[in-house]
Amino acid sequence: MSRTISYNKPGRAAVRAVTEPASRPAPPPGREAPRTAADLLAGLRAHDSRLLLAERDVHRLAPAVSAWLERGVPPTVVQRTLTNGLPKAPIQHPAAFLAHRLEALLPPPLPTPARGPTFIPPAPLQTCDGCDRAFRAPEPGRCRDCRMSFTAA
Repeated sequence: MSRTISYNKPGRAAVRAVTEPASRPAPPPGREAPRTAADLLAGLRAHDSRLLLAERDVHRLAPAVSAWLERGVPPTVVQRTLTNGLPKAPIQHPAAFLAHRLEALLPPPLPTPARGPTFIPPAPLQTCDGCDRAFRAPEPGRCRDCRMSFTAA
C-alpha cells in the first residue's frame, strides 16, 4: 500500500491518495519461466544498472537460462558469465545483448557417465573340510590344496 501526499495546491488541505499495490500481469500461458531463471535475470540489474530488463524480456530469456541450469551450470556461474567483461559503452538493447551471450557461450552438456560392469559380490568364505583353512567358494567343500592332494592320491 502506498500513500501519496500532495502539497502543490497552496491554501488547500493536503490531499491523500491511497492506492492498492499493482498486481503483476500473468505471463502468457505455456511461457511460464522457472523461478530461478527469472530471478537470476531480474537480479542482473543489481550488478550493472545497464542490464535492467523488462518483465517481457525476462520471460523471453528465462528458457535460455534454464538450458544453462539444466546442463549443470550453477546460477552464480551463469550470473558471472552474463555480467563479466561488459563493454564500457552504453548497452542499447540489454535483452538482445544477454540473448547473444546466452546463445554464444552455452556450454556443452555433461557427458553421460559410462556404465561400468555390474558389481558381482564375491563368493562367501567357506571352511575347508580337510584342513580347516578359509577359502572362497559358493558351496562348502575342500580348499584347492586339499583337492589337489586328494586327486593326486
